[in-house]
Amino acid sequence: MDLEVLREVFEVIEDRRDNPKPDSYVSKLISGGLEKILKKIGEETTELTVAAMGGDKESLVHEAADLIFHIMTLLAYKRVPLTDVLNELRRRRVNR
Repeated sequence: MDLEVLREVFEVIEDRRDNPKPDSYVSKLISGGLEKILKKIGEETTELTVAAMGGDKESLVHEAADLIFHIMTLLAYKRVPLTDVLNELRRRRVNR
């Protein structure tokens, strides 16, 4: 499974958190604080739901990627390593 892209994206998000750039979407989102990030996750969740109801695979993939990206932004904002989430998923898989 190609999880390397998730790690790469997460590293970029962490870098934008630690080294904000004025033209960076992630830097702006993180500077808006928890409320702004959570609002965006809510919007993306709704968009994913609508895409799933519509049956268009391309839209579903696009919206799923958006939601995953914004969840990773939340994790970085809260300083939760992506590996913690991956380890939790692994733990759940092993315990089944």
